[in-house]
Amino acid sequence: MNREIKRMTERRGRTMTDGAGLETEAFEIGAAGAGPRETKTAGPRRTTPVQFAREIRDELRQVAWPTRAEMVTYSLVVFFTLLLMIALIYVLNYAFGHGVVYMFEK
Repeated sequence: MNREIKRMTERRGRTMTDGAGLETEAFEIGAAGAGPRETKTAGPRRTTPVQFAREIRDELRQVAWPTRAEMVTYSLVVFFTLLLMIALIYVLNYAFGHGVVYMFEK
């Protein structure tokens, strides 16, 4: 469950323990829309900058950061792949360029 859903459920007064105590939306039988009842709220509350910074810190702690060795390996793979693609594009450009010139000279 993400933090936005947590906040929404806490605002509605629902409990958060393993889904126990969560209410289902009430439906009115015979109503035109037969959808969930809408309750008027004061609008979404904004989080404070301090709370926002705490949530960012908590999210960044969950990131699986690569080690130095992995980062060097990934960087080398990207670098050599880039060199390979540059060489391929150069060869194709050279071949098509000379092919077009050859076709128009004859």
